[in-house]
Amino acid sequence: MKIRRLLKIFTAPINMLYAALYPVSYAQKIGVELKGRVTIYGSSYAMFSSEPYLVTLGDNVYISIGACFICHDGSTLPFRKDIPDLELAGEVRVGDNVFIGAGALILPNVTIGNNCVVGANSVVTRSVPDGSIVAGNPARVVSKTEDFLIRAQEKSLKIGHLTGLEKILAYKKIFNKK
Repeated sequence: MKIRRLLKIFTAPINMLYAALYPVSYAQKIGVELKGRVTIYGSSYAMFSSEPYLVTLGDNVYISIGACFICHDGSTLPFRKDIPDLELAGEVRVGDNVFIGAGALILPNVTIGNNCVVGANSVVTRSVPDGSIVAGNPARVVSKTEDFLIRAQEKSLKIGHLTGLEKILAYKKIFNKK
């Protein structure tokens, strides 16, 4: 046990750096199942908790900084002295074409359907139906994706296709910044 802890002390900084530089590759390395193209903003080091192999991510999934996927229920720990084999856990599945906002918390036994958006800092305790936008604590359906897209197109700055310096300059022009 002491050797394992020592090894973790030395490997943790390397893994943290790897997760920050290559968050998707790190997620795969620790066992997250990827079904297609996934983009992770920020580090994935602490994103997938202690059972990353219970997380499945679909195609065209975007995960913002600070999101967290929890596949176990640690509330059983204090009771293991009396019930040693007590354990609650479940898979987390994310469908295709999904955006998960900054700081969102996805709990065990949750499936997020296709074409969904999870709002920032939402706590997702129940499965999310296809084509839904959820937000809050606990997360609740606040809109249908179709309705959101209509509103988003009306408000669009029309610069989503730009990248890098070109996008920065467009933002500065739109918002009158030097």
